[in-house]
Amino acid sequence: MSALQLVIDSLPVLLQGTLLTLKFAVLSMAFGLLVGVGVALMGISQLRILTIPARIYVSIMRGTPLLVQIFVVYYGLPSLGISLEPTPAGVLTLSLNVGAYLSESMRGAILGVPRGQWLAAYSLGMTPLQTLRYVVGPQALRLAVPSLSNSLISLIKDTSLVSVITVTELLRTSQEIIAATYQPLPLYLAAAAIYWVLSTALSALQHVMERRLALPTRN
Repeated sequence: MSALQLVIDSLPVLLQGTLLTLKFAVLSMAFGLLVGVGVALMGISQLRILTIPARIYVSIMRGTPLLVQIFVVYYGLPSLGISLEPTPAGVLTLSLNVGAYLSESMRGAILGVPRGQWLAAYSLGMTPLQTLRYVVGPQALRLAVPSLSNSLISLIKDTSLVSVITVTELLRTSQEIIAATYQPLPLYLAAAAIYWVLSTALSALQHVMERRLALPTRN
């Protein structure tokens, strides 16, 4: 069987793995965004009891390899009586990891909104929570779009690491086919091509969103 024919025959199975990769990325991004916003708010707080844990969390998650974090969650937590199936363990680890990066993006975006926006909202009688929700938050989200999009693109590629805990995403699916066919090169190239297509499509979507959400500028 030729390499091209092998890839064509394997495409339906590879696409199933791709679908799981996308599900992993979307779920992890959604949970990670919730974590990121929460940690960002802790980080800009005036209370050291909130800022210190936020900084420690971000430092640990950004300062250790994602692969090690996956091993800690999947293989390490059972020693504490917490056992997770591969899929929940993978989503949890990816969410916690990307949440640390998103928290820095959101914190920077919130701090990037002019202080006058806060003061104007306060003058209208809004509480800090209302100001953040209705005035500062939407502007910060627009500022954070490029960074959030880049995080999602990176997350698509990072999902390949959960293959080490037997999650049958795109890379693991490719490895299983390779184990049966003994032709690694065409299948690894096919997997790489799929990752590239996904990343390119997300990059194009990012540019569209940036143009639509760009803050108006004065001439």
